[in-house]
Amino acid sequence: AERIEGFSFGLFVYPLTRRLEPRNITLTVSLSLHVHRTLIQGDKKAGFSVFWADNGLDTGPILLQRECAVEPNDTVDTLYNRFLFPEGIKAMVESVQLIADGKAPRIPQTEEGASYEGIQKKSNAKVNLAQPAEAIHNWIRGHDKVPGAWTVIGGQSVTFYGSSMLGGSAAAGQPLEIEGASQPGIVTKNGLVLYGTDGKALVVKNLQFEDGKMIPASKYFSSGESSSVELTDDEKKMAEEIRNIWKGILSNVSAIEDTTDFFKSGAASMDVVRLVEEVKQKCAGVQLQNEDVYMATTFQDFIQMFVRRLRGEDQEEELVVDYATKDVNNMTVKMPYQCFINGSFEDAENDKTYDTINPTDGSVICKVSYTSVGDVDRAVAAAKEAYENGPWGRMNPRDRGSLLYKLADLMEEHQEELATIESIDSGAVYTLALKTHVGMSIQTFRYFAGWCDKIQGKTIPINQARPNRNLTFTKKEPLGVCAIVIPWNYPLMMLAWKSAACLAAGNTLVLKPAQVTPLTALKFAELSVKAGIPKGVINILPGSGGMVGQRLSDHPDIRKLGFTGSTPIGKQIMKSCAVSNLKKVSLELGGKSPLIIFSDCDMDKALRMGMSSVYFNKGENCIAAGRLFVEESIHDEYISRVVEEIKKMKIGDPLDRSTDHGPQNHKAHLDKLLEYCEIGLKEGATLVYGGKQVDRPGFFMEPTVFTDVEDHMFIAKEESFGPIMVVSKFRNGDVDGVLQRANDTEYGLASGVFTRDINKAMYVSERLEAGTVFVNTYNKTDVASPFGGFKQSGFGKDLGEDALMEYLKTKAVTVEY
Repeated sequence: AERIEGFSFGLFVYPLTRRLEPRNITLTVSLSLHVHRTLIQGDKKAGFSVFWADNGLDTGPILLQRECAVEPNDTVDTLYNRFLFPEGIKAMVESVQLIADGKAPRIPQTEEGASYEGIQKKSNAKVNLAQPAEAIHNWIRGHDKVPGAWTVIGGQSVTFYGSSMLGGSAAAGQPLEIEGASQPGIVTKNGLVLYGTDGKALVVKNLQFEDGKMIPASKYFSSGESSSVELTDDEKKMAEEIRNIWKGILSNVSAIEDTTDFFKSGAASMDVVRLVEEVKQKCAGVQLQNEDVYMATTFQDFIQMFVRRLRGEDQEEELVVDYATKDVNNMTVKMPYQCFINGSFEDAENDKTYDTINPTDGSVICKVSYTSVGDVDRAVAAAKEAYENGPWGRMNPRDRGSLLYKLADLMEEHQEELATIESIDSGAVYTLALKTHVGMSIQTFRYFAGWCDKIQGKTIPINQARPNRNLTFTKKEPLGVCAIVIPWNYPLMMLAWKSAACLAAGNTLVLKPAQVTPLTALKFAELSVKAGIPKGVINILPGSGGMVGQRLSDHPDIRKLGFTGSTPIGKQIMKSCAVSNLKKVSLELGGKSPLIIFSDCDMDKALRMGMSSVYFNKGENCIAAGRLFVEESIHDEYISRVVEEIKKMKIGDPLDRSTDHGPQNHKAHLDKLLEYCEIGLKEGATLVYGGKQVDRPGFFMEPTVFTDVEDHMFIAKEESFGPIMVVSKFRNGDVDGVLQRANDTEYGLASGVFTRDINKAMYVSERLEAGTVFVNTYNKTDVASPFGGFKQSGFGKDLGEDALMEYLKTKAVTVEY
């Protein structure tokens, strides 16, 4: 291997294709200064150079270069995370390979663009506000993070972070005089709006003061909220009365000082109740809860909290939601459509949006915020703050469970609205959405809410080392910030399966719904606020899987990523998680689940459940039976009866209560299914029924049946993820033969067998290589039963106690006494 020295990434390149003599290579990457200049000047392209090092002047010959487009609201951080870091790693590997192969060029550098004046000095970073808005924006984003563009507000220097151009008109707000500005800024709910000399505007998200304190720009006029409040004479008298209450409870303490800590002085949970009730009795009308004592444990902090509560100053801000509304299904559904970060809905940093489509007719439901890399970083920072310093991490587990129960109750209260949104956004038949998509989501949150106060470690006997003795015990602790990436087939249920266990374990989360089905996840975010889940605990980021999912995989502050989706994407996620910070991963990936139907089955049941195994939820079902093996003696009868039943199925509007089969989730998926059928025909399988798009608006596909499917065929090996029944015969009595064929796949998610012979059923279930085996049933999942695959269907479990363990870590403690 060759070691690269003098490179800030600390990259090591491991064995190449041929053995090399050990030698050092010094290469340099030119990154930050050029990127700052690129952004300040408003360039449309950025890039980096890998060049041979000289005497430290960074003017050596160029080995290779890479470039990328600059987005309108890019910062150094976003370019670094999206392009410079991942492509820089690849470029260094490529550079070493070129050197090893003797093909590395040495291209002389030109003097163009080689100016290195001190643009990163704070003294030089003051922003000139007397220029067009785009120039102001470019200056701020070019100095974002280091050293920070600043100006003078109210006599002190204030640094701007997180600039983006304002697309429309500014929201209502409070004017703010700013030195050198062409007109006053406006403090709005979205941030500080600044105007350029051309009348255009930009929005700044965060402000930092001279003492280092950073606040959201939207909180400028309430930025002193956390400082001590001056008490009036009446409030001082009340504080002394409360001091006497503390003295009565903490009788072992000689004097109650401002720094006296309630719990360190010996108070217990019963004392908390007494304190709250005595204060409420003494000061009628004040709203006080037990949790408030845990959040303000010293006398001084308690009094400050109490006075603000008395004045009504620390009431939670009411959640502001800009809804997209739609009159549908005999109701008006109200759908949030913005990113949900740190307890509030807000536009994406770059103001980008995209259309989410109703698959029933191809119409646009609404525009949804298109999350940027900067939004991901802010969401992760909010989740980290909520975990490390917020009330969630300090909350009694039973209280945490109470909040999850309340969230489940709110989901049940809104179940018709959630099911309606699910139907129009994903194409799910309403009755199925009501029972499964939403119903099982509610059950999942209730199940895991009950686990919150039952997470236990254990004591372990170890060898005693005389004369001392030892006690070893284990603790189950949360992981920290977790990322969750979910698919489009069960948008709400997949959210529930992963996030309920994650939250019950005490973690915080950043969740990315599928780009094509974001709406129930955003509605869930709204309900989480109503349930009292603290800010930052839940963050929802709609948008691109390639961009958002990749950043979540790469982010160093995320400790666990749970993913449900395709096997190729799962492999990429696992690789990124390993390279970034070795974060824990659980993957529920593709499947080609076999269903074996023996001639001694209950034919009516095998018919009904066999059809459900394929056509449930339009075939968009991870555990769908990807291939049916039907014993030869009943094969023709089985197929004939399947076709009869398909002809009775009603295909149509998923909101019609009598509909059996709704539209496929999105057009690209429908096109893929039609191509799948074409491949099956070309390879020689027999198309018995369907295989075509339904002649009506929307993305509807006919339920399809293929027979005479041989083991080597594409449709015998690859998952369709649609309403396509793939059937193969097997010889009468050939149990071991059909088992070998069923297991001849790299997938192992689910499987099934139908037979009246219990011995045969047990024999087959023991030998099927899958995480779930259904015997004389199918699709019967339960919140208490673990779910997950083998082989390339992934690893880790959803549901049941096993899922909880996916979001916990075990700490062993040994005490010598």
